Amino acid sequence: MATMYPLFLGILFIAVCSHLDAVDRTVNPPASLHQEVVSRLRRSRIIEIAAAEIGVREATGNNDGGRVEAYLAYTGLRKGHAWCAAFVSWCYGRAGFAEPRNPWSPALFPNARTYCRGGACDDLKISAKVKPADIFGIYSHSAKRINHVGLVWRMERNYILTIEGNAENRVLSKRRHLSTVQALSNWITDGNKNH
Repeated sequence: MATMYPLFLGILFIAVCSHLDAVDRTVNPPASLHQEVVSRLRRSRIIEIAAAEIGVREATGNNDGGRVEAYLAYTGLRKGHAWCAAFVSWCYGRAGFAEPRNPWSPALFPNARTYCRGGACDDLKISAKVKPADIFGIYSHSAKRINHVGLVWRMERNYILTIEGNAENRVLSKRRHLSTVQALSNWITDGNKNH
């Protein structure tokens, strides 16, 4: 019995120390995992807000109507103006973002937020980076600038499914080939670090 007593105390000591070590040790996931989860939740919220607007129409086809005017008002404009960028800004605002908040389409593609321009957007490598709630821009040869924008809903190979305002006088979803996209921007993460 005398030889068992020290053995028992030794095992008990190891068990208690192991338990205390486990209790004191907190498991922290990597910061990048936390950022990724937060990013996905924010993106999902923006898409949820935008998708709920699908079907909103202009009242007379002149950039007007109650809901359209609410999008425009969010960016400081009244009825009668093109509203695709105002719609995107409004969706971000409803999701709790202070920016973007601009009715001018080119303003949604500052260098710090834009991760592809021109032909680079058609590259298969880019398609892997495109995420829901990123903003796409369509170039107009007559305007000589990006003059239509919308939200990426999801990717399907070389196509983006979109949610966009002021397309056919309403909010709708379209399927666009990446070759038609002039620019893509990310307003969710700072400085496109995670893009």
